[in-house]
Amino acid sequence: MKVTGSSPDGNNSIIELKGITKVYGTGVAAVHALGGVDLRIDQGEFVAVMGPSGSGKSTCMNILGCLDVPTAGTYQFKGVDVGSLSRDQRALLRRNYLGFVFQGFNLLNRTSALENVELPLIYRGISTSDRVRRAREALDAVGLSGWETHTPGGLSGGQQQRVAIARAMVIAPKVLMADEPTGNLDSTRSREIMELLRSFNREQGISIVMVTHNAEMALYATRIVRFFDGIIDADEHNGDGRL
Repeated sequence: MKVTGSSPDGNNSIIELKGITKVYGTGVAAVHALGGVDLRIDQGEFVAVMGPSGSGKSTCMNILGCLDVPTAGTYQFKGVDVGSLSRDQRALLRRNYLGFVFQGFNLLNRTSALENVELPLIYRGISTSDRVRRAREALDAVGLSGWETHTPGGLSGGQQQRVAIARAMVIAPKVLMADEPTGNLDSTRSREIMELLRSFNREQGISIVMVTHNAEMALYATRIVRFFDGIIDADEHNGDGRL
C-alpha cells in the first residue's frame, strides 16, 4: 500500500484528527474514552502526549497507530481517509509507514539483536542480504555496532530499547509512535534514549508522537499535548525542545 496523498488544503500535516470519539460498551456500561478530539501533527514535529491514567491518551495513540478505530470522527494520514480503509489496508499502512517503540521493549528473547531488527523487513518480503544490510545499518545508527549477535538477555535495558528503536527505524517510517519509551529505564539511560529520538527527529525529519508520564522527558519534544477526561486540555509549543 502506498500513501501518496496530501492534505486537501496543501498544508504540511501528516496526521489530522477531526471530531474523534471513542466509546467502549453500550448503555449504562458505556465508557466514553474520547469525547471529540481535534489534532493536527505536521511532518517533522516531535509531540509529547501527556495526561493522567484514563485521560484518553493511550486510546488516541491506538487510533493514530491504526491499532483501533474511532467510534466517530475522521482520521487522515497524509491526506488519506484512514476510516475508508479496510482492516488489511490499515495493517499495510501500519507496516509501511509507522514505527512503534514500547515501554517493555517487546523483543524476542532467544533471537539476536540483528534478527530482532530484521523482523519488520521479513514481513515486507525483503531479501535476506538486503535485510541483513539494513538491520546492521539500523543498529549502527543507534550505537550498537558490534552487538548484532547478542540476545536481549545479554543487553542492558538501555541497549534493549536501542534495539527496539532500530527495529522501528529500519523501515524508515514516516511517524514513530513511542509509548513510554523510557518507562523501564533509569534517568541516565532515559536521557540517552531521548537524545537518540531527538536526533532522528532533527536529522531525518521523522515525526515522533510519544506518550509519557515523565515531565522531564516531555521537554525533549517540540510540542506537548495534554489530555484530560477524553479531550485535549492543553496544546503547548516547546520551541526546539527545551532540554
